[in-house]
Amino acid sequence: MGVTGRMTIGEFSKVSQLSVRTLRRYHDAGLLEPARVDPHSGYRYYGTDQVGDAQVIRRFRELGMPVAEIAELVATTDADARHALLAAHLRRLEAQLAATRDAVAALRRLLDPGHPRVTVTRRPEPARTVAAVVAEVDGQAAETWYGEAMAELDAAFAAHHLTPDGPPGGLYDDALFAGGRGRAVVYVPTAAPPTHGRVRPYDVPAREVAVAVHAGGHHDIDVTYGQLGAHLVEHGLGVDGPVRETYLVGPRDTDDPAAWRTEIARPVLTRP
Repeated sequence: MGVTGRMTIGEFSKVSQLSVRTLRRYHDAGLLEPARVDPHSGYRYYGTDQVGDAQVIRRFRELGMPVAEIAELVATTDADARHALLAAHLRRLEAQLAATRDAVAALRRLLDPGHPRVTVTRRPEPARTVAAVVAEVDGQAAETWYGEAMAELDAAFAAHHLTPDGPPGGLYDDALFAGGRGRAVVYVPTAAPPTHGRVRPYDVPAREVAVAVHAGGHHDIDVTYGQLGAHLVEHGLGVDGPVRETYLVGPRDTDDPAAWRTEIARPVLTRP
């Protein structure tokens, strides 16, 4: 039996539903320290008033909260600080949930044998001059960079009182899609490209392209990319330059991802 009002680590393990090994780890981490440690035997004893803390910790660990944040949460008596910690973790959980839902939707599309394949067409694309922001970008930072570049383009168009001649687009090295570093070009068509900050006139060369249109949000756009790539191989077509994306309908037009339409174009050449 434990001392009066106290429990041995084994007894506390049963009450708190945390394993003895986990309790020892939490003690070492300073997350849940025993009420008393016998200086001679090293035995750990826990108070009955620690059961609630143990249950709180167990719940948050089940939700994936880092041990350091739980320790801060348990230790703080400031209601605002505790709320901020909880809110930050809930935002992470919501982001993880959204990512899981997106992954499930993409897997269903991949595993459904009856899901229609995208239609691939070929057409010549004429050369044109556009307003663009160009940079070498790390793939993991590409989405953030895209948002900043598009904001600069919007500011340039507003400053020069210009109206786009069509939907925005981009040219991207394949390395970016694998998380590597590569060249990225984000552009907006206009007959009179301004020079404004990083915005410069840019010449998009003429190319023969193979085109597929991705419908919906970008969580499963890799499936459309894969089907377009398979089409190129099946028809003996080589890739001749960076991929071109045109945002026919996107977040700038509607908050409904189901309505988004992204044209993916691969410059191609016929293999000899």
